[in-house]
Amino acid sequence: MVESGRLTSMILWGPAGTGKTTLARLVAATAGYYAESLSAVSSGVKDVREVLERARRRLGETGQLTVLFIDEVHRFNKSQQDLLLPATEAGEIVLIGATTENPYFEVNAALMSRTTLWRLAPLSDADLATLVERALRLRNRTVEADALAALVGSADGDARSLLTTLDTAIAITRDATASISRDDIRDARDGRIMHQSEDSHYDQVSAFIKSVRGSDPDAAVYWLLMMLEAGESPRFLARRLVILASEDIGLANNQALVVAEACARTVEFVGLPEARYALVHTTLALALSAKSNSTTVALMNGLAAVQRGGGVVPAHLRDAHYAAAATLGAGEGYQYPHDFPNSWVAQQYLPDALAGTRIYEPRETPNESRLVSEWRARTQSPPTTDGSELE
Repeated sequence: MVESGRLTSMILWGPAGTGKTTLARLVAATAGYYAESLSAVSSGVKDVREVLERARRRLGETGQLTVLFIDEVHRFNKSQQDLLLPATEAGEIVLIGATTENPYFEVNAALMSRTTLWRLAPLSDADLATLVERALRLRNRTVEADALAALVGSADGDARSLLTTLDTAIAITRDATASISRDDIRDARDGRIMHQSEDSHYDQVSAFIKSVRGSDPDAAVYWLLMMLEAGESPRFLARRLVILASEDIGLANNQALVVAEACARTVEFVGLPEARYALVHTTLALALSAKSNSTTVALMNGLAAVQRGGGVVPAHLRDAHYAAAATLGAGEGYQYPHDFPNSWVAQQYLPDALAGTRIYEPRETPNESRLVSEWRARTQSPPTTDGSELE
């Protein structure tokens, strides 16, 4: 498109520091377009209207087309995005929007349909190393091999972060002739060697949870420490472990929730760096534990049953402790379980409209199977003919 000089509107989507703004400027200049730019953070509807008016006047007077570059285009509200539609549709401007957020969620569908989407990947380690070499030549400095590895690794594909860290490391070194060391890089990042953007935060959390759920202790500990080294809150990680103990382990190992809750208390009481022991301990315990999602399934099935409605309490289960209860039939026919063998008697507890609905679906893990077996023996409930655990 650049070589033909015929650009179409586009969205550049990629992580921070991958060159979206630079690429947009190069595309506009090389194709021979006039370049205008706005920041969605600081520009309003008035600014957009003024740029569009200049573009129309320029096209009418000189025949030159305009590229309007909008940084962080996802931050434009709906009215601002809608304002761009007629101009892009009529070809009065070529829109190049840059975003770090998924445009399918953040940019309205009408604008997306008028643009092509270009996905930018994080820079490779080799590319980042090249940037470091160029920057060091300009500053007449050198870097130790392990410091270069730490610098490139900490950037995580973000050229801007890389150069910012390098500039800071150079600024804080006392000896202007010494090679930059790994300690200098660590100091420049306030002790945080690993890089974590908002996007990678959610990806790493997802990888951590899925590794524990998938019973991979090596990966689970890796992602845990990756996030801790990046400055993730240990309280956040402890909360995730508490949730996971019920969501993915549940009745397969009731002690998992006890261990996770103890970890959360330890994090509050001890703090970093010693709290890492408890976090790793708990992560390993949960990763190695048997798994059952019957709690999660019961939650979803129960919510679905509630949303279907019909939740009228059967008469025999209603409160019978007030004066007029008997005249209303409240509590009539209720059988007190403790009056029967094994403290159990067959009677309906669900609403009439939901009678027979199965909410809890057991999983075949040793502990849960034992609990179900004991429950079945106590309630004299035989297995169902279709092989499921509960009627």
